[in-house]
Amino acid sequence: MIVERMKYVIWAVDMARAVKFYQEVFGAELLKRNDYISELRIGEGIIGIHGGGEGGKTWTGMSFQVADVVAGAAEIVQAGGELTREPEPEDDEPPHLAMCVDTEGNEIMLTRKRSR
Repeated sequence: MIVERMKYVIWAVDMARAVKFYQEVFGAELLKRNDYISELRIGEGIIGIHGGGEGGKTWTGMSFQVADVVAGAAEIVQAGGELTREPEPEDDEPPHLAMCVDTEGNEIMLTRKRSR
């Protein structure tokens, strides 16, 4: 089998709001948009956002590595998302993890590359 492209699909109650969130927070590039699904490129990955979501919290398994988890977490909140675990220092290093929720209830994680 030859895979042409791989994407991760999440659900949204309000697709326009979800697209705006990922564009504002992660600088997502809009690749496709119709009444049913939008596709966004973030880094080297593709996220599909499918309409018809129910808005409940859903763990996605998506993790976004950023240089500064504290600043990234603040951007998520500013764009309408939530934090379920605040970034905290560990082992005398700056925070490397924040657990977050996007505007549609999709749970995501921010991470920072650790020095060890």
